[in-house]
Amino acid sequence: MTTARAKPPTVLLTGFDPFNGASVNPSWLAVQALHGRQVRGRRLVAAQLPTDCAAALPRLDALLRQHQPELVVCVGQAGGRAALSLERVAINVVDAPVPDNAGAQPVDVPVVPGGPAAYFSTLPIKAACAGLRQAGLPAEVSQTAGTFVCNQVFYGLMHSLATWPQLAHTRGGFVHVPWLPEQGSPAMPQADVTRGLKLIVQLSLDNVDDSAMYLLSAGATH
Repeated sequence: MTTARAKPPTVLLTGFDPFNGASVNPSWLAVQALHGRQVRGRRLVAAQLPTDCAAALPRLDALLRQHQPELVVCVGQAGGRAALSLERVAINVVDAPVPDNAGAQPVDVPVVPGGPAAYFSTLPIKAACAGLRQAGLPAEVSQTAGTFVCNQVFYGLMHSLATWPQLAHTRGGFVHVPWLPEQGSPAMPQADVTRGLKLIVQLSLDNVDDSAMYLLSAGATH
């Protein structure tokens, strides 16, 4: 009698399709390059989300139900930023600066009617930022994920993690990545974006929270 081998725990990575007339989206290229790899004994699964205010969250929710991941890192493009941006907070509003890929442009619409005003990332954003910089990659903690589909997905993810019992132990957050060099400036090579995201996953698995960073900071002041 043979016994089915248990699958390793899953890390879900999401990126977006191209939008606003672009032919590529570095968020998707980066997570796609990591699909099927293993980090710290976890299997990385990459999936593409549509840049569509009506369709993005249903797609994300279906992925969460399918994989019930241990960790979720959603990734989006942020033209004009020069560093990998670990987002701190998602807010409960969609206020689209440009039409999405379905031609919709919601204004001042809640992501979840009646939901909390905001959710914080449960990734160790400061530890990850420090680790990225140590590896020679530009990194920052960002205080805003905007008000377009990236913020909508970030908020929707954290709302699901906070309210679905089957995801009670899942951590997650959002990372913005710069343009590719062919898209404009400032930019980051695709290989560096992919390397950075893999390192964020590793550091997030190694650090449950930023408590070690706070201890280091406290020690430096005494």
